[in-house]
This record gives sequence, structure tokens and C-alpha cells, in this order.
Amino acid sequence: MNTLTTNPTDNITLYYREGSSDKVYQCAIEPAGDGRFTVTFAYGRRGSTLNTGSKTSSPVSYDDAKGIFDKLVREKTAKGYTPGPDGTPYVGGNGDKQPSGYLPQLLNPIDEADVQRLLRDNVHVAQEKFDGRRLLLRKEGAAIDGINKKGLLVGIPEPVFQAFRLFPGDCVLDGECVGDVFHVFDLLMHDGQDIRARKYKNRKIALINLLASVQQRAIRFTETAYTAEHKIRMHATLQAAGKEGIVFKRADAPYTPGRPNSGGPQLKHKFYATLSAVVSKINAQRSVEIRLFGKDGWHPAGNVTIPPNHRLPVIGGVVEVRYLYATAAGILYQPTYLGERTDVEHHECVRSQLKFKAADAEADEA
Repeated sequence: MNTLTTNPTDNITLYYREGSSDKVYQCAIEPAGDGRFTVTFAYGRRGSTLNTGSKTSSPVSYDDAKGIFDKLVREKTAKGYTPGPDGTPYVGGNGDKQPSGYLPQLLNPIDEADVQRLLRDNVHVAQEKFDGRRLLLRKEGAAIDGINKKGLLVGIPEPVFQAFRLFPGDCVLDGECVGDVFHVFDLLMHDGQDIRARKYKNRKIALINLLASVQQRAIRFTETAYTAEHKIRMHATLQAAGKEGIVFKRADAPYTPGRPNSGGPQLKHKFYATLSAVVSKINAQRSVEIRLFGKDGWHPAGNVTIPPNHRLPVIGGVVEVRYLYATAAGILYQPTYLGERTDVEHHECVRSQLKFKAADAEADEA
């Protein structure tokens, strides 16, 4: 009977980090008994619960397992994965994807007409809409947690974690994580006291004072425009710089978890259209077919090319795509791949996300 056992080189963890992508891929040869072996793998965003699977439908010989293992490693390294933690590790999230007890306030979109109105009122302040990952940071005693937009515990980039641990007292920050920088725009708990019922302008003053006492480069306050002149100037600057969009917040509003059915005290506007879609097919030449869910089931939304610095998503995976507009048939025009979305579920990938040309808008029945 074959008595071969695996050795340390039969287990590897590979990392891929580019832009907002921070992925991990694990592969191992594992004994299955009677001298046979299986090749297992796990993948996903670093710091999150990994998806798992097996490359062997049944146990195989060690030589066959080694061949499968080596082929996997070659394929991943060819796509840019490295055998060392090349990039910022994620920490925390020991109770990964468990309910946190907190839920972020989510924003409804507005059109250009509303933008022009809010730019000129004296009720709303304006801020940049960042193209990153929504994140709450919670510090209670020695415990530090990251909380995603669904209110679930997740990992935190190491520089942000190390900066946040220096904050005095217990607090909860709300912001957007872009790479290794946390752009904070709200304060929900201060010195152990829940302040969500306070007006935003008062929470913001407390936040400014808190950040001034720490001054960490990995945690930065989001610039805020108060006057019409300042808001109009910010809007023009963000557009010219190719930023994702602009956010408006009522200065006198409390923090309300969740997303209202319509409107609300905090609103967002993207300068270009984006949506989340499900991968339905892997095409040739690094292209994937995507689909969206409508009233009568799934509908094709076209194809999008995957850039060389991104790994190919899997069938059934959720991806984020930027596009100019959608045709009357719901096909994306000039789509650009932005990356995978591990925080979006299939039921959220609906046709109502589509932005049609004005003449085609009535054609959508989703």
C-alpha cells in the first residue's frame, strides 16, 4: 500500500492585491486514506469567509494530486497571485459575517435635477462619494470590529486597524475604506455614548474633535461643503477629477439605520452608471456574460471584458460593472469591469438598476 504523506510544499496560500481587490487563494493536497489524496481549494476576499471546494471528484494517487496542485499554482501565479502576503493583510473579523448589532444608514440615488437643487439649498451639506467598501469601525474596550453594509462583522485593513486602536474611549465610526485608507464621515458612538439621535452637524463636530486628538493618516475626515458656493465648486471638482459621485446629507438629521423606501435625509448621485450583475458564462478572450433578474426571470445584460489585472470571476459570482447606458433590450453599452462584489447577493442583481437612454426608458419592464 502506498504510504506517501503530504509535505509542507503541498499546502500554499497565494495573495492577489490590485486596486480595491484584495484576494486570497489556498490550495492543499490532503490524505484521503488508503494511499489516496484529494486536492482542495479555498478563495475569496482576504479577511472574509472563504469559498471552498475540491479539484478532485474522488481520491487520486499522490502523483496525480501533485500534478493537479502544481497546475493550479501555475495558473494562479500567471494571473498575478504571489506566494507571500504581498499587500496589506486584513485583521479582526474573528466572528466573521456574524450580526454586529449595527446597521449602516444607506442612501437612495437622485437624478441630476435633484443634484442641482441640493447644490443650491441651505439644508444639505455635500461630500465626495467614494468608490470603495462601506465600513463601520467599532471599538469597545480592547475589542475592535469591522462591520459591512449588511451589519455583519468583517476584517479591517491592517493600517486602519492599527490607527483605530489608538483612538481614546469606545466609539463607532462610519465611512468608506479605499485601499488602506478609511475615509470617515460620521460618528455613531462617542466615549461609549450612542449619539445617533443627534443632528448630523453636531455628530460631525464631535467627529472632527475626535480625529484632531489622534491624527492618523490611515483614518481621514471626509471634506464637507456647507454653502451653495462651496457645494457647486466641489461638484465641479469631483466631476473633473473623474470621481464616482457626490453625496448630500441633511445637517439637522439624526442617523437612521437602513435604507428608506424612497428619498431620505442622505442621498447620493453617481457621475456614471454602475450595477451589480451575476456572471452567467465564461467566454473566450477574458470576457464574461452577465445577467440581471427581472419580473419574468433572468435576462442577459451583455458581455464585459475582464482586465489582465483582475482574476476571472466564477460562474454565479457577482461583479460590479460601469457603463454608459443600457439599450432598450437591457444590454449594457460600453461596459467596464470594476471587480467582484462579495457583499452583494443574487437577489440584489435586478434590472431596475439599469439606466436607459431617455428614449428607451419606457421599454424596461423590470
